[in-house]
Amino acid sequence: MKKKSNKNIMNNNFNNQIWIVFLISIFIYLSFGFFSTKPINIDYNRFQKMIKSHDISRIIVIKNQEIIEITLKEEALLNSTYKDELESSNLLSNTYGPHYKLEVSSIESFEKRYDDLISTLGRENSNEIEYLTESRTDIYSFLQTWGFTILILIGFWFLLRRMSTGGGPGGQIFNIGKSKASLFDKESKIKLSFKDVAGLEEAKEEVKEIVEFLKNPKKFTKLGGKIPKGALLVGSPGTGKTLLAKAVAGEANVPFYSLSGSDFVEMFVGVGAARVRDLFKKAKEKAPCIVFIDEIDAIGRSRGRGQMPGSNDERENTLNSLLVEMDGFSTDSGVIILAATNRPDVLDSALLRPGRFDRQISIDKPDLKGREEIFKVHVRNLKLNKDVNIKNLSAQTPGFAGAEIANVCNESALIAARKNKESIEMSDFQDAIDRVIGGLEKKNKIISPEEKKIVAYHEAGHAVAGWYLEHADPLVKVSIVPRGIAALGYAQYLPKEQYLYQTDQLLDEMCMALGGRAAEEIIFGKISTGALSDLERITKMAYSIVSVYGMNKNIGNISFHDSKQSDYNFTKPYSDSTAEKIDSEVKRIVDNAYDRTKRLLIEKREQLEKIAKKLLEKEILFQNDLETLIGKRPFKLVKSTDNESKKIDDSTEDTTSEKKE
Repeated sequence: MKKKSNKNIMNNNFNNQIWIVFLISIFIYLSFGFFSTKPINIDYNRFQKMIKSHDISRIIVIKNQEIIEITLKEEALLNSTYKDELESSNLLSNTYGPHYKLEVSSIESFEKRYDDLISTLGRENSNEIEYLTESRTDIYSFLQTWGFTILILIGFWFLLRRMSTGGGPGGQIFNIGKSKASLFDKESKIKLSFKDVAGLEEAKEEVKEIVEFLKNPKKFTKLGGKIPKGALLVGSPGTGKTLLAKAVAGEANVPFYSLSGSDFVEMFVGVGAARVRDLFKKAKEKAPCIVFIDEIDAIGRSRGRGQMPGSNDERENTLNSLLVEMDGFSTDSGVIILAATNRPDVLDSALLRPGRFDRQISIDKPDLKGREEIFKVHVRNLKLNKDVNIKNLSAQTPGFAGAEIANVCNESALIAARKNKESIEMSDFQDAIDRVIGGLEKKNKIISPEEKKIVAYHEAGHAVAGWYLEHADPLVKVSIVPRGIAALGYAQYLPKEQYLYQTDQLLDEMCMALGGRAAEEIIFGKISTGALSDLERITKMAYSIVSVYGMNKNIGNISFHDSKQSDYNFTKPYSDSTAEKIDSEVKRIVDNAYDRTKRLLIEKREQLEKIAKKLLEKEILFQNDLETLIGKRPFKLVKSTDNESKKIDDSTEDTTSEKKE
């Protein structure tokens, strides 16, 4: 590692020295032009006048250039005729000269004419003038003629050198087909291990076997087994796909190449395929080794989708090259491919088949136990107060991925530091969770009393509807503190660990989401724009009941959802008459749920008033506060393996912002 760093330092120093020399050369060249003083050109008649006026002190005859340099006497420099002329050319202060120059066609003819001129004036005057002859090489003339050309050639050579070595912006022009993969080996080993990856036990078991095969291949090959050629990590953003790949790199003790799918994409045709070939060439030289391609959907999309007839898709060429290298005719063993994506539905089927990616490892969001383990990993370096309960934190963060839990831990530390605390308390974690769920608290947001009252009854409607509906999730917290961009309030619930939902459960969820708008109509006789997020969720749920899950009697057991189709596919797999039936059934379901919610809230109006008034007073209510106000829920709590809480009502949006939308 030290050798590489020293070499890089030496290369950087050399490049810096080259730049310094190049800039100094340009400065010297320009200095000749801007700072050097040139003698003033005169003709022979002017020269004769100077001789006759006894103003010349020295004459230098440059034979090889046919130039006569003339230097004036000091007393002549005081003459106004010369003074003004020399001042304009910055030659007045130069007492040593030359001040003027005379260009002649022949040195011999000049000498003859000069002798004649002196003889007419008298030989005694010739002693006043110092007459010298010499040959000279004019450096400035040479630089003026060839210097700029030489500088251009040096600069072009230096630019080519930088491009060929990949340095500087726009580098690697001559290495554009080379792979951009980062190599991690013994000298640059990653210190991350499987102990640092929590909440992914099943996924870790899958990849551990790959690492164990690399460490002890005889254990598997003696029974005739073969190592999987590739493993695809599939999961939502932030669940730890890249983190797991880093742990594999730290545990495997073999060369590990890491790059992103976008590293293959380039504007030039054929570059992506060339980089794939170069990557596998390097990997085979280092075999056994692991290649990790993050966000492989950048090059692994299904071929032919959205392509114009006769067009040449560079992404398809890159994918074809990748398919051949992974399991082609001349594929060598010893290279294992790990890839990660959160969009497996768009990947090409040829890429997913066994022989290329033998294993598809699903990395889901962690459950209660997994979140607890993740919290323990991220609080290792935090100074915690004794009141911090990791189990309670894991229960209050349902649906949180590992990245979100890491964000909660970091935000809690920042909040505690902002309050000048010595340690992080449970309240700091609560504030951090609220910030991650609802956004930043808007303490300075000015809300009129009328709007605040609407928000209070809106959230109270959600709370009462969820409290008295059997299949609704029990409430944990309800708040009317403004958060985020447009959220004026939100409610947090404790859902059951459930993967399958029945019709009555979905309908109760819809009624609970409609509780806010129903409460507004009952109390104020009119509705507001604050139910936008609720209506979006309800509409999607109703359409899913009818057209996706086949849970509507009039439409039947039919699903019009195709997971392989793009989200931007504008063709519908049903007729216009069926579309009208779907729309009418969706409207009927939503209307029935709304009427049911209104009847429930009218029946429980007293409880609705109590909760709303208490919210206006305290702004935040917890489950214990609701039990004190309206009593316990009339339904038995079904114990589940994961008692969690999640935010299912989003917010009451700001009225003005909704009008703009």
